[in-house]
Amino acid sequence: MEKNRTDTRSVEPVLGAMYFGTRADDALSFDLLDAFVDLGGRWIDTANCYAFWEDPSGVGGQSERVLGRWFAARPGMRERVRLATKVRHQPLVPHEWPSSAEGLSADAIAHGFAASLDRLGLDSVDLLWAHAEDRTVPLAETVEAFGALVADGRVQRLGASNHAAWRVEQARAIAREQGVEPWTAVQLRYSYVVPRPGVTLPEGGHVHAERDQLDHARTEGLDVWAYSPLLTGAYVRPDRPLSEGYDHPGTHRRLEVLAQVSDELGVTRNQVVLAWLLDQGVQPILGVSSVEQLTEAMAARDLDLSPETRDRLNEPA
Repeated sequence: MEKNRTDTRSVEPVLGAMYFGTRADDALSFDLLDAFVDLGGRWIDTANCYAFWEDPSGVGGQSERVLGRWFAARPGMRERVRLATKVRHQPLVPHEWPSSAEGLSADAIAHGFAASLDRLGLDSVDLLWAHAEDRTVPLAETVEAFGALVADGRVQRLGASNHAAWRVEQARAIAREQGVEPWTAVQLRYSYVVPRPGVTLPEGGHVHAERDQLDHARTEGLDVWAYSPLLTGAYVRPDRPLSEGYDHPGTHRRLEVLAQVSDELGVTRNQVVLAWLLDQGVQPILGVSSVEQLTEAMAARDLDLSPETRDRLNEPA
């Protein structure tokens, strides 16, 4: 069992490892991981299903295997970083998703997480996410199974990704009744510009952070992790426009303010967005494909937004 790691609830950028082992080979993945640690990064986020849609096998696990090889090649690194992974969505039959996607039954959680540890070559992780809801399984069963992993020392903390706020709180209430560890973090899609309420995003399964979810997290003291914080380059790349769901007056106003602030501060729009998220206590998950992109993103930690600048960024909606 690894030494217990404390201070797992600070607000900082997270390195997303979704495409490690598929779009990013071992060499690039290792370079990004090494640079992230050298830049002071600590949290790495992956999932057992990453990235089944990119791999000829039709099943996931590539990212966890790369991370396992990296930990094996970097003695002592496990004590320097925090690792989060997810269960739910791994195809149980190659190329058959979502029809064969693993769920959140007790057996599915136990087997899915055991396979994750095997690929990672580790005895435990710092945070385990329920990747998405599974309403075919009683929530009490899911909560109990997650709690058992904390009780036996294989997981330090628990979180819910792509869940409705009421569902998270219901699970937390069940955890209190059962006397097991509750979910204390949520992971949702979130950025400076937001889609129209109720719009269906092109990316299947993405759940956008709405005001009630953010309010719930702040009220209950839950960590908030934001995936796709830079909207796959839409803030800085004309060839990657925002999807139709973002086309509304609030987006246009916010993009104007974002451009003004970035020009005044002499930084990139991406850096302003990341600094804005961190200023709210939100941990952005960085999906980068080069050390240069990573270095730019990590520099956002040093960007101090004045109260006036913060008000300007927050005013348009």
